[in-house]
Amino acid sequence: MTDGAPKGSEPETSESLRAFGEVVKVFRRRAGLTQEQFAPLAGYSVPMIASIEQGRRLPSKGFVDRAEEVLDAFGVIRAAAKHLTRKAGLAKWFEGWAELEPLAVTLYTYENRLVPGLLQTSAYARTLLEEQIPAMGDEKIESNLIRRMERARILSERPETIFSFIIEEAALRRQMTSSEAMREQIAHILAVGERRNIDIQVMPQSRGHHAGLDGPLRLLETEENTWYAYCEGQETGQLISDPKVVSILQKRYARMRAQALSPEESLSLLREIRGAT
Repeated sequence: MTDGAPKGSEPETSESLRAFGEVVKVFRRRAGLTQEQFAPLAGYSVPMIASIEQGRRLPSKGFVDRAEEVLDAFGVIRAAAKHLTRKAGLAKWFEGWAELEPLAVTLYTYENRLVPGLLQTSAYARTLLEEQIPAMGDEKIESNLIRRMERARILSERPETIFSFIIEEAALRRQMTSSEAMREQIAHILAVGERRNIDIQVMPQSRGHHAGLDGPLRLLETEENTWYAYCEGQETGQLISDPKVVSILQKRYARMRAQALSPEESLSLLREIRGAT
């Protein structure tokens, strides 16, 4: 389960990622460009440029090609990209989605099991990591917790990205940790839901059949306006790029948005759940 296990968290940086970031930075400075000037030329946001230069994000092929062209890098950026690697800590079946998620201009998430990873507080995520099977040592728990919180920075780093979360009411009422920690978790979701680019919707327990019964679903649109979907189960995950399949899943998500409580009704229910914990 990606949002409950370290396998789905943001990858650690690696020497190759840091080296690639330095290469981009050197050629950007050689071109006399600041990050703010380079970002629109490359077609990516300033936070994304900063993350790549710091070795915190794996660049997409689109970024590599565009940076090579804009910075007139003599093929050096493309050559450096061929040697990019990640450290251990990311499941192979999640890598494709992990590369796309930070590039999203639109990101939709439906979750019926627990609070989505991007919305988890430190206390909530720690409980999931401590109860993970097979068990992990304290050092591993701490390192994965840091990566989980780092991944959630996308919510603040990309204020122009449109986020939508649909969460089953049962997942929000499940007492995953202490009452105090659960109140903190619900309060955090309420705070996130106040942002103008983020919609939080609850699928109420009173809703019978709805379009999401086949399981968790994520959809995203890249800066190139290409849509992808991602579905997962225990120890498995599937990144979907087939436009026909993605279209079907988009229709299901659209129906779920109509079937769930409105954002305003959802925030009201969240306040009720917070008071009951």
